Amino acid sequence: MAKISPLMIAPPLIFGAFAVLAGIGMFRDDPNALPSAREGQPAPPVVLTEFAGKPGFDDATLRDGEVKLVNYWASWCAPCRVEHPNLQALSDEGIPVYGINYKDQLDNAEAFLTELGDPYAGIGRDEQGRMGLDWGVYGVPETYVVDGKGTIILRWAGPITQRVIESTIRPALEKAAGGS
Repeated sequence: MAKISPLMIAPPLIFGAFAVLAGIGMFRDDPNALPSAREGQPAPPVVLTEFAGKPGFDDATLRDGEVKLVNYWASWCAPCRVEHPNLQALSDEGIPVYGINYKDQLDNAEAFLTELGDPYAGIGRDEQGRMGLDWGVYGVPETYVVDGKGTIILRWAGPITQRVIESTIRPALEKAAGGS
């Protein structure tokens, strides 16, 4: 009887393992969603540099009993420019939006807000990205729905579009309002 080398079995086993992992990945609920370990947990501490001439915010603001959005953005971020009118519309509806300018130059950030408008009830700068690390930010834009107790209800990675507002943000805001 011929002897089978372990090296002959390895390629089919490796291929089989790859096929199983690929199958699991393809049949997840939302294969494009980035996981967030922060949902359902208290928002991490707010440690921001002042944004000259603008109102800031702190930990107490996130726990003031009011549902709000926290939006990480930067002037160098093209999707941030795309989502900006939608953030302004949410702000105009009376939903407080707090902005965190992420790894950006102050002059560029000021020019961005001067050009597109300022939807933020409060704003600060995360110049080194340290606060973003605590919040689990992968990149900008990212938006968090925070309930009145300071608990993160939802993390959305990517621009806030009309579709995202209706399918994801509004339901999260309603959930947050019910839990406050």
